Amino acid sequence: MSVPDAPIDSPSAAVPGAGAVVVPAQQASARVHEPRRADCPWCGSARLRNRLRTGDLRRHRPGRFTVDACRDCGHTFQNPRLTAEGLALHRRVLRGAPRDAATDAVLALRDAPRRRRATARTMLRFGEPESWLDVGTGHARFPDTAREFFPYTAFDGTDLTPRAERARALGRIEEAHIGPLTSPRLRARVAGRYDVVSMLYHLEHTTDPRAELHAALDALRPGGHLLIETLDPRSAFAALFGRWWLSYDQPRRLHLLPPRNLRAELERLGCETVTTRSGAPFGSGSRHRAVHVPYDLAGATALALSQALPAPDAPWRAIPPTPFQRHARTVLLRAGTPVVAAAALTDLALAPLLRHTPFANAYRIIARKPTG
Repeated sequence: MSVPDAPIDSPSAAVPGAGAVVVPAQQASARVHEPRRADCPWCGSARLRNRLRTGDLRRHRPGRFTVDACRDCGHTFQNPRLTAEGLALHRRVLRGAPRDAATDAVLALRDAPRRRRATARTMLRFGEPESWLDVGTGHARFPDTAREFFPYTAFDGTDLTPRAERARALGRIEEAHIGPLTSPRLRARVAGRYDVVSMLYHLEHTTDPRAELHAALDALRPGGHLLIETLDPRSAFAALFGRWWLSYDQPRRLHLLPPRNLRAELERLGCETVTTRSGAPFGSGSRHRAVHVPYDLAGATALALSQALPAPDAPWRAIPPTPFQRHARTVLLRAGTPVVAAAALTDLALAPLLRHTPFANAYRIIARKPTG
């Protein structure tokens, strides 16, 4: 069944999925978006600036999304934010929904085995932990890789989806916890059980990053370590590419935290930041490690290519594309693949240099929970 090709908050908006229903504008907007904030959700400042307005460039779903930044603390966030129902809507896998293989392949670079091994290796200097919780584990590929370095560690994982249960069945983790770490039930279940808690590219997807940090520390034993990798909104690529910066990935990423905000919150909670090797910029002396994911040029190229072509077919389109439009999109996407590949090779070639400059797009923090 086709539904109108309209923004989610337009007068004839449709909620895609089986048995899609057309709803009035006021009801759709109320269901999908929260009220717009006039202040920063991190520091409370009213000095906000708009960073971008965009659609869903990667999955081509209906809707318009705005990202603002705080002029005082630099916190970058979706504003207005999607409601829980809106988040579920955009995270749902829809039968027949378009996917761009090139963009998905570029995004998968962040989860490459080599990168997982590099992250796991950073914890070797703290010894072999008895237990480790990976938050937002998905298919538990990271615990499966980390076991190469920590064969005697018991790895558990949390995820919002049943993927964690499937990972447990495959032997990648020992216990699978379904649901948000901040839920009282799960928080009580994991309290004080782990020597290491990892949150790898997880905080940017959460509705309340500060609450996630508190819950992660609750899961740690005294003296345990919290390992965080997340995207850096200060990256020069964010300013250079704007809405074409793949790391914005609207509407699925809700918050981007500057390193100083995350570090200050951990220190306020009594944690010691033990990562001392700094990345970008040179000589900054800040206690975080730049972790550059080499996909910025390829990501921007893939997104721009996809948007420049005839729109793909989708369940929410009222009028499907003509056979000529379908064929033209397929042919042009294939023709553009070498261009994306060339951009990806450029990313890889520049990565050793860029991770030591303001172009670094991610960072790592390791913090130790106080023993007292």
